[in-house]
Amino acid sequence: MNVVLTKLMWQNGTRINQYVFAVIITIPLLSFGMVQGWLSPMISVLQSSESPSPEPYTSNDISWMASVTYITAIIFGAPMGYLTDRYGRKKMTLITTLSLIVYWQIKLVCLEPWALILARAVAGIPCSACYIVLPIYLKEISDIDLRGALGSLLILNRNIGYLASYVCADLLNVTTMLWFGLLVPAVIFFVFLVMPDTPEYLVKQGKIDEAKAVLAWLRGVSVLERSVEKDIDGMINVEKQTQADPKSAWGIIFNDKATFKAFIITLVIKITQQFDGYLIVLIFAGFVFEKASESISLKLSPNKQVMMIGVVQLLGSILATCIVEKTGRKLLLVTTSFAVGVGMLVLSGWFYMTAVGTWLPGWLPVVAMCVCIFADAAGFQPISYIIITDLFTFQLRGTVSSFANICAKLSNFVQTKWFTNLCELIGIHWTFLFFGIVCFIACFYTVVSFPETRGKTVEDIYLKLSNKFLSHVAKGDASLKYQLN
Repeated sequence: MNVVLTKLMWQNGTRINQYVFAVIITIPLLSFGMVQGWLSPMISVLQSSESPSPEPYTSNDISWMASVTYITAIIFGAPMGYLTDRYGRKKMTLITTLSLIVYWQIKLVCLEPWALILARAVAGIPCSACYIVLPIYLKEISDIDLRGALGSLLILNRNIGYLASYVCADLLNVTTMLWFGLLVPAVIFFVFLVMPDTPEYLVKQGKIDEAKAVLAWLRGVSVLERSVEKDIDGMINVEKQTQADPKSAWGIIFNDKATFKAFIITLVIKITQQFDGYLIVLIFAGFVFEKASESISLKLSPNKQVMMIGVVQLLGSILATCIVEKTGRKLLLVTTSFAVGVGMLVLSGWFYMTAVGTWLPGWLPVVAMCVCIFADAAGFQPISYIIITDLFTFQLRGTVSSFANICAKLSNFVQTKWFTNLCELIGIHWTFLFFGIVCFIACFYTVVSFPETRGKTVEDIYLKLSNKFLSHVAKGDASLKYQLN
């Protein structure tokens, strides 16, 4: 591994290796974006007489295809944090990529309903792993002033995957698209074979020399650089303290005041983000376009509609990547959650007013829908993943990520499986109003309780959360400061 790192070394302190590595790390999420994006433009094809399956798909088949991924994601996500800490970020990323390969291969072999439902069940592995393993991997290879920008690449690459699926579905036949989908994880799997694990995990495994080589490579400096030696020593001391501490991860979370506050903040932000309605807006995009076309000249094919949505998502993700380290997490989270709430409120009002016979312009719901999707991609969604790595030490990130992921996937399953029934029961306008209220609650909660985490160590954040001075932290105590970072 040291030979490979030497060959890829950039000198003079450049950090380009962190950017390159971050892009590589997030490509599995790009592939998963293609997995998720494939279904939307294909639903009408699968249910038509031109279906690649011997028999057209039923609504029940489609329902299970859409929701089964979240069931298996909950099952596989439960131990994912433990496995990531036990076997390393690299190995779990390889397993994630391998599961994506299996997904595309199943569909290439057979496109009958049972096969696609099975493939979607397999997709539950990357559905969890991409949001648990990859953010941790990214955080631990990033310098403190880059972790926001590099962390936002997760949602950016996922949305690139969405858009790639939409475009391919419009331009390519089904088989060609499936081969293209298989190519992405197959290539990245072999690239990952020569990539290193994170310095923290290597120290945990006792591979000190390799950890130094990786850290130096990431920073573009010599292994003999004093800062590298200092940080590795800090990691070693932290690992010794961790081994000597009998408390489990959950014991630390529930017994430490600041850590418990960080845990509650994470859950509130994560759950409200999942219930901000963005997933339902994506599902109902075709319905909104159809209603809007009744009063304006907006005649787009279903594929063109989803491509438009994909472009809006991508633009939002690009904005997040560019500004997250300039605006900070808190401001971006407040503004985007408020914007999504306004969009949902407008959608609710438009559906209600048109239902009672009042005319409103057809462009209004289209603009509101685009605002929701753009704002969610520009801040609400990426920040919900970045804060987990900002708020917790590396000993707790896997545990917290796994639990937050279970909550997120459970909410996804509930929405995709029962949203239509809820709309029939209370009306679509009340449902969108509920999503808007959730967004405004998230906005208010962020203003009151969320600490700004940009450029701050966990030590700094916990000082603010606990409202007390940690007198035992000496200014020059590198090991303890690294533990909290």
